[in-house]
Amino acid sequence: MKVGDGMAASELRHRITFQNFTTVVNENGFEVEDWEDYKTVWASVSNLTGREYYEASAVQAEETVKFTIRYLSSITTDMRILFKGKQYNIISIDNIKYGNKYIEIKAMEVDSSG
Repeated sequence: MKVGDGMAASELRHRITFQNFTTVVNENGFEVEDWEDYKTVWASVSNLTGREYYEASAVQAEETVKFTIRYLSSITTDMRILFKGKQYNIISIDNIKYGNKYIEIKAMEVDSSG
């Protein structure tokens, strides 16, 4: 799939949720750090291939996924993504061709065994 100005809306067919790490006050008045849903959007999702895969594996990003979404200026690498019940830490954010139309996000699955 070649992403660019001509990307079809039908390719954005997966729902992903961005989350912020925040400090909230619970019902007992204590501060608790937790992940909080920020925004749910439509995305194209693909595994890294070729050169991208080898570059990712150099940093041991075995479960690295590429998410493509419509442009959002508020997304940062401090956030994480929820997709199909799994959590992904954002590695990089690329404003494709600096066109403010689409963002390509590389993210690594969080190891839930630890």
